Amino acid sequence: MSKKILVYCGSSKGHNSIYEQEAKRLVHALKRYDCELIFGAGSVGIMGVLADEYLKIGGHCVGVIPSFMEPWEVKHTGIQECLITESMHARKQLMANRADGVIALPGGFGTLDELFEMLTWKQLDLHQMPISILNTNGYYDHLLAQMQHMVDEGFLKVPNLEALQVEQDPDVLIDWMMAYEPEKMEKKWIYRG
Repeated sequence: MSKKILVYCGSSKGHNSIYEQEAKRLVHALKRYDCELIFGAGSVGIMGVLADEYLKIGGHCVGVIPSFMEPWEVKHTGIQECLITESMHARKQLMANRADGVIALPGGFGTLDELFEMLTWKQLDLHQMPISILNTNGYYDHLLAQMQHMVDEGFLKVPNLEALQVEQDPDVLIDWMMAYEPEKMEKKWIYRG
């Protein structure tokens, strides 16, 4: 049975063409396992690149978009399935409910919001999905340093940080995700005294 992989990413392509190139490599890696791609339904930026490339190679794309974004005319019209939600909260919940794994590509505030929500939910043992970052061009290096600082200062436990897989190679990342064995966090986030 193929897995459903939720990809968070930017509605911009960024300034460096490597972000687009590596997003395309990622969907080719997903196609090796015939995964379903779940994404934010956008036709622009890295979101659009992902969907366009995956459709081109015969992949199945499911987009999820809140109704208030529809008038912005950014919705991808070529994907097999597009789900409309009433709010951003409902959008994130629906995407998570459908997914077997989560990948964050380079993006902005929205991407970080989604990534950290999924990490928080995993910390609280609300799901046991693999969560990963494709750290293209060292994009997330500063954020990863901040996360380590959170551990060093006693605001984040090591097992919670280790729940986030970081890779630079899309093929290695997808192979890891396909072999992932669920883990329970066992309230490791609780600090006592």
